[in-house]
Amino acid sequence: MPVSTTPTEPPESTGPAASPASAGAPALRLYDSAARAIVPLAPTATPGLVTIYLCGATVQGSPHIGHMRSGIAFDVLRRWLERSGQEVHLIRNVTDIDDKILSKSAAAEPPVPWWAWAQRFEREFDAAYRALGVAAPTYEPRATGHIPEMIDLVQRLLDAGHAYVGESGNVYYDVRSLPDYGSLTNQRLEDLATTEDESQLDDDVEADKRDPRDFALWKAAKPTEPADAAWDAPWGRGRPGWHLECSAMSRRYLGETFDIHGGGIDLRFPHHENEQAQSHGAGWGFARHWVHNAWVTIKGEKMSKSLGNSLVVAELLKRYDAAVLRLALGTVHHRSTVEFSEETLADAAALWERLSGAILRAYEFCDGGGTNPVDAPAEQVRARSLPAEFTAAMDEDLNLAGAMAVVHATLKALNVALTKAAPSGGQGADADLHASVVDLALDLRAQLDVLGLDPLAEPWRARVLDGVGSSHGGAAMEALDRLIRHDLEERAQARAAKDWSRADALRDKLTGAGVVVEDSPSGARWHLA
Repeated sequence: MPVSTTPTEPPESTGPAASPASAGAPALRLYDSAARAIVPLAPTATPGLVTIYLCGATVQGSPHIGHMRSGIAFDVLRRWLERSGQEVHLIRNVTDIDDKILSKSAAAEPPVPWWAWAQRFEREFDAAYRALGVAAPTYEPRATGHIPEMIDLVQRLLDAGHAYVGESGNVYYDVRSLPDYGSLTNQRLEDLATTEDESQLDDDVEADKRDPRDFALWKAAKPTEPADAAWDAPWGRGRPGWHLECSAMSRRYLGETFDIHGGGIDLRFPHHENEQAQSHGAGWGFARHWVHNAWVTIKGEKMSKSLGNSLVVAELLKRYDAAVLRLALGTVHHRSTVEFSEETLADAAALWERLSGAILRAYEFCDGGGTNPVDAPAEQVRARSLPAEFTAAMDEDLNLAGAMAVVHATLKALNVALTKAAPSGGQGADADLHASVVDLALDLRAQLDVLGLDPLAEPWRARVLDGVGSSHGGAAMEALDRLIRHDLEERAQARAAKDWSRADALRDKLTGAGVVVEDSPSGARWHLA
């Protein structure tokens, strides 16, 4: 697939030598955005447990593929850690109160309550994550559900001298009060004009600042905003600033110090820098490691709604299989940009067809009416040993290029085994060939499972098994299968008689009805387009 292979971080470095990992610690080494080096994932406070906080959606609009890039990248990280024997606690927040949510809900025709607007798009995000096979987080807290924790944090920062209250009731973080401000993004305070995101700049909030580089912790209620979009606090009624929720919620669910903070690279500044400042100002250790994924580009431009080229997931799913979207977004290194285009999707579709097609052929080859050995449950698939090259690649900063090289080699070996075994048929095949097909199919499934793309696992299973037989599609699929099989048998007879025009006409008939026919050494098979 045409992608950028250059990470969007500074050149890799192994960093200083690390002390030997404790027993049970993951072997994974990750690029740490704060250390600017690939470092071992530090042993956790609880052996065998890895804690991750991932910045989730601001539910102001429909999810696009740029949003899904982060969700999929960290889903792969989580899968690899679990495959390596670690328990993972992953928190992904939902920002459901924000300037943009208030303005967009008010501008809708007719206007919509801000909370209803947020709920609508939260549901769309949930549907998109599920469609693309992103596992649910351990907890998914909403900002509005944690206002008391945020108020407590603001008070803690006021008491520690890191914050102050303006005349209008806004509360600000005094960035000069924290010596390590700027350490995450390696910036000097004197070089900065502001520490606010452009979308968060507000004349009313800016007016009370002692220093234009301070950022808002609490925004005073405005008469132009809904009354129910504000909460009572000791310094006045209002709502939290953008950064506050992540510091409060990461501490609530993961403790004062946790292992990995993740998110898109565009969040490093100011959002993550300000999160770190809040948490360090409160006396908390906060994140041991910072992991950022690169963005999605279209024709070389960062994909964003402001460019007018965003692609909404729900619309893309009308045109492309969800597995194809996941493959396009999720088999590129998390620190490399994904160049999203029709060519990218065509390449991903072709690869998915080869991967799922090989697993399906192995499934059909071994289907003798009883237990199908290729159709092993997920637990059995995940218990299989992975090739050393695959493991080494994944342990080195989730090197997906190296892992995919192993996937392609396994796919090739499976296709060779299927070709050799096909003439004798599934159950009549030589025992060694039969065992080879089963082993290679399960090996391929195990590798793809790490990437969230096992064709015989949810949510891909039903689509991949379309057309295999009535046991997988109910009465309607059984009837459809019989009709299509009749045409395929007639086509086979025409081909045997070298009546190519008749054979082509039958295939065109099926294609026109949305049925894809594939010829293989063991005969024709079909699936829905």
